[in-house]
Amino acid sequence: MTVKQHLMGINGDEAVAYAAKHALVDVCAAYPITPQTIIVEKFAEFVANGEVETEFVRVESEHSALSACVGAAAAGARTFTASAANGIELMHEVIFLASSIRMPIIMAVADRAPSGPINIHGDSTVSLAQRDTGWIMIYCENSQEAYDATLQAFRIGEHPDVQLPVMTMLDGFVLTHTLENVYLLGEKDAHKFVGRREPMMIEIDGKPVPLKLDPKTPITIGPLQLFDYYMETKLQHSEAMERARPVITQINNEWAQLTGRKYGDGYLQPFKVKDADAVLVTTGSSAGTARYVARQLRAQGKKVGLLKVRTFRPFPYKKLAKILADVPVVGVFERTHITGSFGGPLFTEVRSALYEQNTRPAILGYYGGLGGRDVTPDDFEAMYKELLKVKTTGKAPRDLVKYVTVRK
Repeated sequence: MTVKQHLMGINGDEAVAYAAKHALVDVCAAYPITPQTIIVEKFAEFVANGEVETEFVRVESEHSALSACVGAAAAGARTFTASAANGIELMHEVIFLASSIRMPIIMAVADRAPSGPINIHGDSTVSLAQRDTGWIMIYCENSQEAYDATLQAFRIGEHPDVQLPVMTMLDGFVLTHTLENVYLLGEKDAHKFVGRREPMMIEIDGKPVPLKLDPKTPITIGPLQLFDYYMETKLQHSEAMERARPVITQINNEWAQLTGRKYGDGYLQPFKVKDADAVLVTTGSSAGTARYVARQLRAQGKKVGLLKVRTFRPFPYKKLAKILADVPVVGVFERTHITGSFGGPLFTEVRSALYEQNTRPAILGYYGGLGGRDVTPDDFEAMYKELLKVKTTGKAPRDLVKYVTVRK
C-alpha cells in the first residue's frame, strides 16, 4: 500500500533540493553554476529557515565543493552536492578520489554542454565523460524521477555492500527549469525510507571500529598505494560496483511499494519491445519524447519500441542483451558527441553488450540535441522510419553513426 504524497508544481532543480532536504543531509558543499544553481539556492533556503539541520559550506570552486564533501563523508557525515558542465570538469580530479576511497557522496548533475563554444544548455557530454570514474550513474527522464532517484541514491550509495558515490543526472533547462507536477513524500515517510547514514565497521587489531575519521579510533583513509596494493584496491572498487547491481533493483522495488512509482528493474525501462521490428535506445528526457512517438507509430500499425537506459553505471549489459535478443534493428540516440570515436558512449556500450548474441541486430547510432537543441517528435519519427526501412530492406546505411537535428 502506497503512502500519502503531496503534489507540488516545481521544476527539476527544486525537486532535487526537496529530495536532499528529505534525506536529512548533514553537510552540503556547493558552488553555483547554471543550470544547477537553483538546487543549492533552494536548499540554502531550507538551511536558513531552519527546516533542515545541515552544515552548508560555501566554497570558492567546484573542486573545493567536492573536496569538502570528501572530508565530511570521511568523518561519517551524509553529504550532498550539485554541479554542471565546467564545474564537473573542474571537479574531475576529486571525482576519481571520492570513488576510489569509497565515499558515498550524492551529486546531482544538471546536464549541460561543455564549453567551448560557450553554451549553457542541455546535453549529456560532460556527465558521460565521467563514465570511467567509478561512480554509480542514474539518468532521469522527468522532474518526478529526479526527486525519486535522488532519494534512492542515498540508500544505494550508503548500502554496506556498496559504499560508492552516486550521480543523478537531469537535463539542463529541459528539466532543471521546467515546471512539472511532482509528488513528494511526507517528511516522516521520507526519513523512514532513507534512514540515517551508519558508517561501516572494520576490524583493527581484532577490534571493531567505525570506518570514519575519529580521534577516538584513529585510522587512515586514502593512504598512498603504489604497485604493492593499488591493483587490489581497484579490484575491490570493481567488486563493490558489481554488488550494487542487486541493491539498485532492491531499492527500486522498495520505492515502488512505498510510492507506486517503479522505474523498470531500476536499470532499464522497456516499452513495446517484445514484438518490435525496431527499437530506439536512449536516456534522460529524450525517452519521454521517443516513447510518445513510439505510441503514435504503434497506433498506425508500425511495430516499434523504446528501451530507456536509466542506470548507466553499473551498465546493465546482460539485462540489455536479453531484452533486445530478438529485435532485428536497434537505434541508439544520445545527446552527446564524442570526437574521433565510432559512436557515443551509449552506442558503444549497447553494441558491445549485443556482440555475443547468436543473431546480432543491425545497430545505428544517432547524435543529436547538442547544446540544448530541441529534439522533436518529427526527429524521432524519422529515426524510427529509418530503422524500419533497414528491417524491410535488410540493408543498413553506409554511415552507421550520424548526426540528426542538424540544420540543412
